[in-house]
Amino acid sequence: MNTAVIVAALGYFVDVYDLVLFLIVGKQSLADIGIASIDIDDKFQFLLSIQMYGMLIGGIFWGILGDKKGRLSVLFGSIITYSLANVANGFVTSMEMYIVLRFIAGFGLAGELGAGITLVSEIMDKESRGIGTMIVAAIGVVGAVVAGFVGQIGWQISYFIGGGLGLSLLLLRVGVFESGMFEKSKKEVVMGNFFQLFKNKKTTIKYLNCILIGLPVWFIIGILVGSAPKFASQLGIVGAITNPISVALCYAGLVFGDLASGLLSQILRSRKKIFYYFYSLSLIFIFLYLSVIGASSTLFYSIIFGLGFSVGFWAIFVTIGAEQFGTNLRATTTTTIPNFVRGSLGMIVILWQFCTKSLDLGLFWGTGLVALIVFSISFFALSQIEETFGKDLDYYE
Repeated sequence: MNTAVIVAALGYFVDVYDLVLFLIVGKQSLADIGIASIDIDDKFQFLLSIQMYGMLIGGIFWGILGDKKGRLSVLFGSIITYSLANVANGFVTSMEMYIVLRFIAGFGLAGELGAGITLVSEIMDKESRGIGTMIVAAIGVVGAVVAGFVGQIGWQISYFIGGGLGLSLLLLRVGVFESGMFEKSKKEVVMGNFFQLFKNKKTTIKYLNCILIGLPVWFIIGILVGSAPKFASQLGIVGAITNPISVALCYAGLVFGDLASGLLSQILRSRKKIFYYFYSLSLIFIFLYLSVIGASSTLFYSIIFGLGFSVGFWAIFVTIGAEQFGTNLRATTTTTIPNFVRGSLGMIVILWQFCTKSLDLGLFWGTGLVALIVFSISFFALSQIEETFGKDLDYYE
């Protein structure tokens, strides 16, 4: 296997590990540093927002840097940043310190996936690059499953482990070479002009559509899985439903979904068909999730696994972002698109709260309405983008 694929995959593994680890240990860590129990939920949500701001800003920074200075500079720069932040998180003693470190962690986490997918897309054969990006995403999301278990042994040790894993990847740097497409392009055109994405209507709409097709992923992870205990309570599920297990099972399903979507994309020689199939599967599992009144915890957890599987098109999603744009903007788009999708969760939550509370539709009808809105937007956006399987990427915008 190409060394670049291995490094990108392991880098994304640590990336996802840190993102999910904070969801698991964040509240306990706040309690341990002296935050009053009545304030923990608000402080936790605030830290999540701070981390997201770091990812949004970092996505733009690392994306532009990747097109101007090279894919490798971002791949390893982002790994160093979030690994050191991870280690430092284990030494947190105050809320102020936590705010700074979660911002830095988010900033660093924003760059690795986009740089890795860009590099892998450009160095692999156009007919088989989907396999490379599939491997990156599938190994990456295993980090969430590992975080679900490691997070049980203590938040400080868990942070140290994540930082150590990231820093150890630097030893593999010597075996990774820069993209030949980038090396050629930087001599011929202006690279990494973020505002070029908005200079004409066609490019802007294409960029927006690439973001919108990813909305269902974070609706399912952020709303349905993130609030699984709340839904379980309302449904009268028999048996305990916990966030750590829900998250771990969702991401376990995502691993298998990424593998399945990647392989099917190669077999069907299409990216778009995979989205249509997996969107449909997602809607089936959402219906089951909202309707299994009085079911056992085993069945409910099985549906959560299915939800994770149904959004296992993340690898194809990021690959499309790389394939839709020329070499001079590829790192910029591939890095910013997934981070803007992550950032969309805040707006989806606002819509969800509006539908469930302000419109007084209740948890289930309100959630169903949001699902309908999100998937309608994504289906339409998908219909507007071009098929990119086997597309030659050696061109400029």
